[in-house]
Amino acid sequence: MGKIILTGDRPTGKLHVGHYVGSLRRRVELQNSGEYDKIYIMIADAQALTDNADNPEKVRQNIIEVALDYLACGIDPKKSTILIQSQIPELCELSFYYMNLVTVSRLQRNPTVKSEIQMRNFEASIPVGFFTYPISQAADITAFKATTVPAGEDQMPMVEQTQEIVHKFNSVYGEALVEPKILLPDNQACMRLPGIDGKAKMSKSLGNCIYLSEEPEEIKKKVMSMFTDPDHIRVQDPGKIEGNCVFTYLDAFCQPEHFERYLPDYANLDELKDHYRRGGLGDVKVKKFLNNVLQETLEPIRVRRKELAKDIPAIYEILKKGSEEAEKVAAATLTDVKNAMKINYFDDMALIREQAEKYSKE
Repeated sequence: MGKIILTGDRPTGKLHVGHYVGSLRRRVELQNSGEYDKIYIMIADAQALTDNADNPEKVRQNIIEVALDYLACGIDPKKSTILIQSQIPELCELSFYYMNLVTVSRLQRNPTVKSEIQMRNFEASIPVGFFTYPISQAADITAFKATTVPAGEDQMPMVEQTQEIVHKFNSVYGEALVEPKILLPDNQACMRLPGIDGKAKMSKSLGNCIYLSEEPEEIKKKVMSMFTDPDHIRVQDPGKIEGNCVFTYLDAFCQPEHFERYLPDYANLDELKDHYRRGGLGDVKVKKFLNNVLQETLEPIRVRRKELAKDIPAIYEILKKGSEEAEKVAAATLTDVKNAMKINYFDDMALIREQAEKYSKE
């Protein structure tokens, strides 16, 4: 069996640099590596509706935003299949069958679900669809027989839940599903990029994001307002690297050649960090350097995105073709699942003959 990737994003807004370092950049690398037989990238609109059911227009409008960000970052529809979740009806049916394999208490213990519920203040009013989205995610992954799920550390509990469902299904019904493995970012700083305000999670709702499509002046404004070390008041004061957003972002984005172009006084990031720790290096200088690094990284993405946006019908055609291709694969998996569960009544000729013989003798 080949190596297959399934990954994706909820279309709740334009994608930001947290998405880029946590998954998008890696997806492009994996896509171009030639190591994978198939790559599916899902725009998870049905999942987005679990906590946006009263605002479907928001989800609808953001489909194109996410697609543009994908393509602008280098996702190639000739190498990767981009699909829209709601256009694959087999995913709903798979989710329904998997629900019988998971208990309510197990879902309640899922750390990702717990943190998301807390963040959204759902408490007892949590929508059932949102509560069960780990099961929906398992359907997404297994529908395409994905062997690999590139994701951030925060998604580990979700992949573990999928693995449990696969184990349970295969032990009860026979080997029909493929067990996936998570592929974490290789750069520790990319595990989970913090918001510019220092909060652990970069989130659209918290307003602490830098978007991939933002204009240069807005990027600069956000970088210069970034959270650093609150005790680093004067230039001569020693500063802390840990928890300092500016250095976390430099860990994620900075390359050796950036020093040659923008900060030739330092040979590398380690030298810059050492100077900051011992004092004598101001936040403004470091932020200006980070701004240059981000501007260089994001400019080609922004330019390509604007070019792609000139032909929106072509983008929808890419999404349509990708969804149609993905639907065929999911349908084949659903057939395997129904065969294993013995609910393939009309295709099981042996069953029909058996029942016919049984009643012919009565």
